[in-house]
Amino acid sequence: MKALLCFIILLPGLFAVNGQQYKPVDDKSEVKFTIKNFGINTNGSLTGLTGTIKFDPQNLSSSSFNVSVDANTINTGVDSRDSHLKKEEYFNVEKYPAISFTSTNMSMEQGKYKVTGNLTIKGVTKTISFPFTVEKQDNGLIMNGEFSIDRKDFGVGGSSAVLSNTVNVDLKVYAVKG
Repeated sequence: MKALLCFIILLPGLFAVNGQQYKPVDDKSEVKFTIKNFGINTNGSLTGLTGTIKFDPQNLSSSSFNVSVDANTINTGVDSRDSHLKKEEYFNVEKYPAISFTSTNMSMEQGKYKVTGNLTIKGVTKTISFPFTVEKQDNGLIMNGEFSIDRKDFGVGGSSAVLSNTVNVDLKVYAVKG
C-alpha cells in the first residue's frame, strides 16, 4: 500500500507538445496507485503535482519532464492508514516531502512515446521507463502513462507477508502552456 505512493509520482506528470513548455494542472491531473494488501487491491492517490514539462514530438531529444508530487497528500480513503503511510517506515514525509521524476531520455516505440528517467522516493533514486500517450486538449495536453515499481527498492515499508512489493501507478497529467 505504502509502496503505491512511490509510484505515484510519478510522475506521473511528465509530457508536453510542440517544443512548448507546459505546467501540470494539479486539480485536473491524477496520480493513482494500486497495491495488493491481504490479496485485495488497495487504491490511493497523490496530489500537489508541480514542475515543468517540455515536449516536441518532432524532436524528442529536446523534450523533458521535471515534476513532483506532495508525499504528504497520500490518500487511500482511510485516514488512519494515510497517517501510518506518512511515518518514517513508509514515506517519512517530514524528511522527504516530495516524490519526484526527472526524465533523461524520450523515444518513440510501437506507436507510443517512451520516457526514461529518475524517480526519487524517500531519498532513493532509481531509473524507470514507461510508455505514455499525448492528446492535445484546449490549450494544453493530456498525458497518460502507467508503470510498476517495487516499493522495497525505495525503502518504503519493510518485509511483509500480506503487503505486495509491487505498486502499480497510473498517471493522467493535464498540462497547459506556461
